[in-house]
Amino acid sequence: MISAVEFRRFKALRHARVALQPFNLVIGPNGSGKTSLIEAIQRLRVLAALPVADDAAPPSRVGGPEIDFSFDTPDNGILVRLSCVAETTCDLLRVFPSGAPGWAALRERLRGMRGYMLDHAVIGRSAPIVETAVVRSDGSNLAAVLLGWREHAPAVFAEFSAEVLRILPEFSAVELREDAGRVELALRLEGEGILPVHELSQGTLYLVALLALAFDPNPPAVMCLEEVDRGMHPRTLREVRDALYRLSYPAAFGMKRGPVQIIATTHSPYLIDLFRDHPEEVVIAQKQGRAAHFERLSDRADLPELLANGSLGDMWYSGILGGVPEER
Repeated sequence: MISAVEFRRFKALRHARVALQPFNLVIGPNGSGKTSLIEAIQRLRVLAALPVADDAAPPSRVGGPEIDFSFDTPDNGILVRLSCVAETTCDLLRVFPSGAPGWAALRERLRGMRGYMLDHAVIGRSAPIVETAVVRSDGSNLAAVLLGWREHAPAVFAEFSAEVLRILPEFSAVELREDAGRVELALRLEGEGILPVHELSQGTLYLVALLALAFDPNPPAVMCLEEVDRGMHPRTLREVRDALYRLSYPAAFGMKRGPVQIIATTHSPYLIDLFRDHPEEVVIAQKQGRAAHFERLSDRADLPELLANGSLGDMWYSGILGGVPEER
């Protein structure tokens, strides 16, 4: 849905532009703009719910930080600009052209965007049993969402459970244990009884939560995921990638819903290796001194030569691709 994001004078992104695909894996060192990109999209979601400002910038904003968003068809004639009073505070949204007829529909989609920084410590806690359809940004209500699926969308719950058990064959069932108005996730070990959530590994909790996002029957138009490799064994990362592909390329999985645009960050060279055949999906955040910019891997003129001589993960780790911390 978002075709490009352009930054001016925003943190390390003094003048940077990134074109976005349906799926985007963003790599780079700390402080290179990966989180800034996700924060900008999240701020767009928040400001889209508020009244739109006049298209003329207030005098106090002239020359200040700005972030421009452009969009794919049918919204390719609309530009949305966030203006900031400081490098970290964007609080003014303007739409060009003013009064664009497609803005109302676009605005509703923007308000539904979601961002996730999953936290195993809260995924593993029991959650109040309340009607909820959306997993919170940290995953803390995952058990309640799954309980809702089991009761109101059993086919979705069955498909999700089957995928969990396929990837984690040591388990035989996904359990939801209810007690005193709360519900807790558990997994049943093959032949050995239930393993309560506090005994599940961090990686297992992250994987179950990511699969829940992938099987959401009503996903958002855009989803941001920070540190998508967090806690995962390298051999599990292909399953993580394929689960996210389920969101971005639903037709390939036999689904008839619209695609979800994914913007995910990682520090894992093992995950990057899985995108050797799809370099257009990898965005490298490059940083030199205090300035940063974005580069899409597929735009490199030397890419065919690079692919013939090693793995993407090794080349990124060694610094050949850039996107690594600067050395003295």
